[in-house]
Amino acid sequence: MRVAITGGTGFVGRHLARELVARGHEVILIARGKDLRDESIYKLAGASFFASDLSDAQELRRAFSGCEAVAHCAGINREIGPQTYRRVHMEGTQNVVEAARQAGVRKIVLLSFLRARPNCGSAYHESKWAAEETVRASGLDCTIFKAGVIYGHGDHMLDHLSHALYTFPVFGLVGVREKPIRPLAVGDLVVAIRASFEDARLSNKTVSITGPEEIALGEAVRRVGYVIQRNPLYVPTPLAIQKIIAWVAEHIMKIPLLSLAQLRILSEGIVEALPPCDSLPADLLPPTRFTSKQIQEGLPEAGPFGLRDLRCCKG
Repeated sequence: MRVAITGGTGFVGRHLARELVARGHEVILIARGKDLRDESIYKLAGASFFASDLSDAQELRRAFSGCEAVAHCAGINREIGPQTYRRVHMEGTQNVVEAARQAGVRKIVLLSFLRARPNCGSAYHESKWAAEETVRASGLDCTIFKAGVIYGHGDHMLDHLSHALYTFPVFGLVGVREKPIRPLAVGDLVVAIRASFEDARLSNKTVSITGPEEIALGEAVRRVGYVIQRNPLYVPTPLAIQKIIAWVAEHIMKIPLLSLAQLRILSEGIVEALPPCDSLPADLLPPTRFTSKQIQEGLPEAGPFGLRDLRCCKG
C-alpha cells in the first residue's frame, strides 16, 4: 500500500512512517520543510519526502498521486504568524480532503484530539472539531482518532518535562487541584492507525484512544523526575499564573515549555472523549503503561533548556 502522511516529519508522522515501512508499505512524507531534529527519517527505505504545506490542494493532489490512503497528522498547538488554527486545522483539512478526492484516495485517517468539540471557547479545540466534521462529511471512507496525551521518542511531553526538571528547582503543577490523564504510547497509536487502513470495524468511525493507565498529571511528572533522578519542589499553581507562564513561553521559546492551548488541555483532564464517541475494538486497545522503561526509551538527550531553545537565537 502507498500511504501519504501529512505532518510526516513530525512526532507521530515519523513513528507512523517507520511502522508502515516495517510492514512493507510505501510512504510519502509531506511537510512544509525538512525537520532537522531527526534527519534519519529522510533515509528511511521505502519513504520519500514531498515539500508542501496544506494551503494548496493541487500540490497535495500531486503528493497523493497513486496513494490508497492518507494519514492526516499535521497540526499545531499554538499560532505563529500565518500558521493559524483556521488555516492549518480547518482550511488545511478541507484542502487535504479535496486533494484526496481528486487523487482517487480510498481512505483518509485523521488524528484529532480527545476533547475537540464545538462552542467551548478554545480556538484549538473548535478548529480540531471542524477538521473532524470536514472529514466525516468528505464521502471518503474515514477513521478519526481522538487521541489523548501522546508520548514517545521525539515528543513534546517527555522532551519538555525532562528539560524543565533539569532546569528549574521548582516545578509548577497545573492547577490547584490535579486533573487525571491517560498517557498514550505513540507505538500503540500507530498500530491502531495502521490497522484502520484495512480493518472494516473502523470504517467511518470516530474512536477515542488513550493509554490503559489513569494517573494524576503530577504523578506523571514525578515518574519522569524519578527516571532522570531529579526531584524539584512540586507546587500546585493556579491557572492564572500558568497562563502567564504559557504566554511568555509562546513568545520567547521556539517550542514553548507550555502553550496556552496545552494549558487548556491539561486543565480539563485528558481521560474521556468529548463529545462521546466509539471505542476501539478490544484487540486494538493500547496495552502500554507509563512505566520507567517506557519513559527511559522516550527521553531526549539529558540536559536543561538553553539559548538554543529561544526564538531569538539561531540554531
